[in-house]
Amino acid sequence: MGLGASSYGMLATFVKLAYKEGFTTAEVTFSQLSLGVLGMLLITLFQTKIRKIETPAIKKNDLSKLLLVGSSLGFTSLFYYLSVVYINVSVAIVLLMQTVWMSVLVESILSKRFPSFQKIISVIIVLVGTLLATNLIGKEVNLDWKGIFWGLMAAASFTTTMYASNRIATYLPAYKKSLIMLLGGFVVIIGFLLYSYDGSFDFSIFWKWGLVLSLFGTIIPPLLLNAGFPKTGLGLGSIVSSIELPVSVTMAYVLLSEEVIAIQWVGIALILGAIVIMNISFSKK
Repeated sequence: MGLGASSYGMLATFVKLAYKEGFTTAEVTFSQLSLGVLGMLLITLFQTKIRKIETPAIKKNDLSKLLLVGSSLGFTSLFYYLSVVYINVSVAIVLLMQTVWMSVLVESILSKRFPSFQKIISVIIVLVGTLLATNLIGKEVNLDWKGIFWGLMAAASFTTTMYASNRIATYLPAYKKSLIMLLGGFVVIIGFLLYSYDGSFDFSIFWKWGLVLSLFGTIIPPLLLNAGFPKTGLGLGSIVSSIELPVSVTMAYVLLSEEVIAIQWVGIALILGAIVIMNISFSKK
């Protein structure tokens, strides 16, 4: 799971580098999802046809649900990549981590129960950490409202993906479940490509960045996270997957030379601490 989350953490930096070479969001997302679906399809065929691994038939209702959840996966990539057009990667990943308090809110609404004191404290720490990590107080980081909007939209979409994917078709192996979800996400990206198409498409994106993006964004993470969550549980899994945050910020600092001041690192540490607090048990056994 740590490797899967780390892969996600590298993604935005690669996208930013692709943008610097003149590629568009539509080209980046389409190349990533199309090659990702192809790669996952080959993995599925290898497992079922070559290794002869028998997998349970997917239930009819679960198929539509997985495709729907997969569409939120496509929206997450789209919104996240749109956000890094306007803001730094180190800020975009902090906005994406707002899934912490969004998931608490969704869980509270669906269960019709007020969040525990432990979760409320965690949410407060996340919000304070966000103020510091984005440096809204010092205003030394240039924040475009469009980037903030798309970053929060990515967090909302990712919250849907995280909450639903751990409750739907848990009997399926990771590769088959990931393939179906990617197909749902691919439909979203095709729609965006058709909407934004201006008559040109740079096919060099496929071999320049598509392979890297599909590997680290649509093949490795879904496989490892879908395989890891059932074994670790949602609580421990959330703690382990939060490694995405420091990895993303460090990659942006090293490869993009984005400035990350001390107060931002403090904010990042608070967010990570809040994730741990929210998911550990303080009760005595």
